[in-house]
Amino acid sequence: MSSFTRILETNMSKNVDSEALVVLRRNSRRPVWFGLFWRAAIIVGLIGFLVLFHWLERDGLKDSHDGHVSFLDVIYFTMISATTTGYGDIVPIADHTRLFDALVVTPIRIMFLLIFIGTTYLFVARRSWERWQMKRIQHDLKNHIVVTGFGTQNSRAVAELIAAGSQPEDIVVIDMDEERLVRAQALGCNVLNADATRDQSLRVVQIERARSMIISAGRDDTSILICLTARHLAPRLRISISVRVQDNEIPARRAGADVVINPLDFAGLLLATADGGEHIADYLSDLASAKGKVQLIQREVEPQEVGRSLKQLSQGLGLRIIRNGVPYGFWRPQVAALEPGDVIMEIRPTINEP
Repeated sequence: MSSFTRILETNMSKNVDSEALVVLRRNSRRPVWFGLFWRAAIIVGLIGFLVLFHWLERDGLKDSHDGHVSFLDVIYFTMISATTTGYGDIVPIADHTRLFDALVVTPIRIMFLLIFIGTTYLFVARRSWERWQMKRIQHDLKNHIVVTGFGTQNSRAVAELIAAGSQPEDIVVIDMDEERLVRAQALGCNVLNADATRDQSLRVVQIERARSMIISAGRDDTSILICLTARHLAPRLRISISVRVQDNEIPARRAGADVVINPLDFAGLLLATADGGEHIADYLSDLASAKGKVQLIQREVEPQEVGRSLKQLSQGLGLRIIRNGVPYGFWRPQVAALEPGDVIMEIRPTINEP
């Protein structure tokens, strides 16, 4: 616990002094190079069109230098006319050529200017764009899920959430590994490259408006510190945390975690159940997966179910109820009559399962 305390003090001091810019982002449907490519393609296409017209109508041009308009002169006149107002050494003399320059070349010149400004905005003012984009994402974040760490456990958790019906844009992944964030972004999730132990990082993802938080930072002390920070900012947030050492389960709960999971202990339980029958572990895994044939559901009692027995559920098989924080199994007398406020745990078949 002494090492955890030192990390806590160090990170709290960082929270006070940190002014680093963190950018919340979402996967773009088009890569950055695509914007540069189509801008360049438009410019080349328009210049090619102007060169072709001026070459075909070169008799309408006059070169004050040597009186002869060559193809090089046409390219020179086109580039100068399209980007500036020209120098006057080559001028249109025919009416139709002047009309073309007035009605076509001048609007194209303005279009070039807008394209150049847009390109500059894309690359030079990108930080301002990212900030605006982050504000827009933050505005939409409400009742979302915050996932800290995108290692093996949390990446599987995110995949299960999406398979169970959660929208990727309602999930925010925080990690300091850019490669992991790229994978999360490819799923459609919002991502943030930042330290989740800092207040600033959690405020960026609107932690106070989140529905739940999943923590698996790879180290128990870091995960517990994230939990402390999140609980400080969002007292009502539902927090699930993964710890690797059994001794850290109690500190995790005291840090504010609602659900504490030890993957190693759970794996040991699955291995132990296999001794009682070859199909038990498979069924438990089936229950835990959104793609299984059956699902374990937790929900509040519905008004029409009040007064009924747990055995009389119409859609699933009732296992237990939680009444005033106390669980009662299906064999207990308390489940004979459901009451308002009860939380029901039941097994339901998957919708797609015949």
